[in-house]
Amino acid sequence: MTRTYNYAKKHRLQHALQFDAVYAGKTRDTRGPLTCFAIPNDLGHPRLGLSVGRKVGTAPKRNRIKRLLREAFRLLQHDLPRGYDIVINVRPHETALLADYQRMLSAAMVKLHQKWEEREAMEAKTRMEDGG
Repeated sequence: MTRTYNYAKKHRLQHALQFDAVYAGKTRDTRGPLTCFAIPNDLGHPRLGLSVGRKVGTAPKRNRIKRLLREAFRLLQHDLPRGYDIVINVRPHETALLADYQRMLSAAMVKLHQKWEEREAMEAKTRMEDGG
């Protein structure tokens, strides 16, 4: 099976309710200027949402950072663990290289995946103890 590296509409979080659901998961990891939030989805592929506020810089700088983050996500989407909805909040910083954003995103997603695995294991253990 060949991998497609597109960034289609199905790979985007588009509505405030989708962002709110990810934030409600209360699972985050910070790498440099990026704070990544994630929640598992049942789609089998990851979806990305970006939040880049005005404090980050002028519109061209914010747009450049968003383009680099989308490109990092596009290239990494097949290497990320299973399906997650991801929201990335960006703090003010000097624009980094694409490889740096890829490294930060990849490391954050590995950590978030571990956190969700631990959370699911704890919930399963609790269900077993409750006799469910």
